[in-house]
Amino acid sequence: MSSRFRLCALIFASIAAPAVGFAQPAPSAEVRMNELGSENARLAQRIGTYDVVLTSWSAPGAEPTTIRAVAERTTVGSILQEVITFPPGPPGSDFRRIDYLSFNRVEGRWKYVSMDARFPVGIMWATSFGRGQDGRFTVVFEPFALAGPGAGVTGQMVSMDQAVIELDADHDAKEQRFMLADGTGVMWLANRYAYTRRR
Repeated sequence: MSSRFRLCALIFASIAAPAVGFAQPAPSAEVRMNELGSENARLAQRIGTYDVVLTSWSAPGAEPTTIRAVAERTTVGSILQEVITFPPGPPGSDFRRIDYLSFNRVEGRWKYVSMDARFPVGIMWATSFGRGQDGRFTVVFEPFALAGPGAGVTGQMVSMDQAVIELDADHDAKEQRFMLADGTGVMWLANRYAYTRRR
């Protein structure tokens, strides 16, 4: 083999060989943490229209009341948006409840916010202490005030948590527990939302 032929073969090999040391840079932490991840990928599977049965207990040991409603779930990026529409109330009332739920992969916990136009409670937000397990996790709310049942505003503070429970592909539930700032230290199941996906 002539030296000229060997030189041509070497040049061709160097051109054809994959470049070494020119790998694509790894995606930034911001990009990676904005991906769905396993938790938010599960949330994305919950989109759709649901029939909702809300069972409420106004106080420990009280007789329950039941309301039927409809929930629409969509996603906004990695966030699950839920809008529940309840049966109409007094004229001019807005009987919707909107919430947003997502797993924050940077903080390693669930974050949740809700707005319930049925009551003067404002915007309520909550976080978990971890991922949860077995299709269940609990978020804890910042304490908030209730107006009170009478004509005067009492502004009684309430502590609240909410368990989010995946039952199967078409059924899940939210269970809200309340504890009033009344000195009793009693926490009770105040609301249970039972969801059934429409097919």
